[in-house]
Amino acid sequence: MNENVLLDVTEDKDVQKTSTGIIIPDTAKEKPQYADVVAIGNIENPGIAVGDTVVHKKFSGTEFEFGDKKYLIVPYADLLAKIVETEEI
Repeated sequence: MNENVLLDVTEDKDVQKTSTGIIIPDTAKEKPQYADVVAIGNIENPGIAVGDTVVHKKFSGTEFEFGDKKYLIVPYADLLAKIVETEEI
C-alpha cells in the first residue's frame, strides 16, 4: 500500500560461534541491512522489481512474522541501493 515496499528478512538459523567456540546468541547478532523485495506498493517508476535485492536503512520500517518467515515493510524512500551482479571486466 502507498509508497511502501515489502522485504523478506528471514534469517538463516545457523548457529554462529567465535573462533574460541563461544555461541553468539541471536540478540547479539547484527541484522543485515539487505533483503529481497516481495511486493511493491503504488510507486511510479520504482527502479526495483519483485525478486531484486536491496539495501535499506538500518532502523527503518516495521518488522512482522507471517508463517515461518519474517518481513519488513519500509517506505520506498528508505531504500538505499539495489544490489546487482555484474560480469568481471
